[in-house]
Amino acid sequence: MQKLKGHGAMLCANTMWGLMSPLAKLVMLGGLVTPLVVTDLRVFGAMVLFWIVSFFRKPEHVGHKDLAKLFVASLLAIVFNQGCFIFGVGLTSPADASIITTSMPLWAMVLAAIFLKEPITGKKVLGIAFGATGALLLIMGSSHAGTSSTVSGDKSIWGDLLVLMAQLSYALYLVLFKNFVGKYSVFTLMKWMFTYAFICLLPFSYNDLLAADWAGLSLMEIGSLAFIVVGSTFLCYILVVVGQKNLRPTVAGMYNYVQPVVACIVAICWGMDSFNWVKGVSILLIFGGVYLVTMSRSRAELEAHEASVKGTEDNR
Repeated sequence: MQKLKGHGAMLCANTMWGLMSPLAKLVMLGGLVTPLVVTDLRVFGAMVLFWIVSFFRKPEHVGHKDLAKLFVASLLAIVFNQGCFIFGVGLTSPADASIITTSMPLWAMVLAAIFLKEPITGKKVLGIAFGATGALLLIMGSSHAGTSSTVSGDKSIWGDLLVLMAQLSYALYLVLFKNFVGKYSVFTLMKWMFTYAFICLLPFSYNDLLAADWAGLSLMEIGSLAFIVVGSTFLCYILVVVGQKNLRPTVAGMYNYVQPVVACIVAICWGMDSFNWVKGVSILLIFGGVYLVTMSRSRAELEAHEASVKGTEDNR
């Protein structure tokens, strides 16, 4: 039941993140707000919402050492993850950025093996390969993937590295704080993480926030921003902690592949793309990959199996 809860949480979170991409693009196409402003709005809005909700819940005391840990968690999950991605996309092509994001589950698997001693099984490797292949087919087959990049070579390399760093940062967060997130409620965790993130990001976005033409935003753009703040940030980060508590990091990371599926469906519904057999195969590969990684044995399951085998041999 707990695993089912974790799967549902990660599926919902990544579905909303998938919806965020076309909505954010819709807002930024108008040129009234920059990507950095959208990021800052996400962080500030979520911070306010988490603090408001925490006032209606039983107070939790967080020690100084844990506050320091939450600062590191904030850097990995929010500041470096979102900041590196935003700056990276600005220096490389959208297609390159989308392709690099498929590396996150692989990083999660490797880091979980290093820090949590989780085994790298054949099913995990095959599942990640399936998911990555499906995601790449979707990205390369989408209408924007074929567009040529006007970004210069040196800038493109730096942009690719920043996007890669964003994926590594988030994978590190999933692995390193897998056990820590169960210590406090999600609202206590997130109110401090988003507060730290807002303080860190404000110096970089201050000028853009002042220059933004807020009065010129249409109702559609305001509604999109509201969804990005409330849905794709506030609710998503609640769901991610639920998934983090109940799933292994590699399994949680695999749901990253749901995002291009959602973005593809939205593009088709908006008439920006069309459905074909390649997209159908891609979606099957992605969900097949998630299934394989889910069915792979964890460290605890392998140890229990080995103990059972040893016990059977000893009884002979």
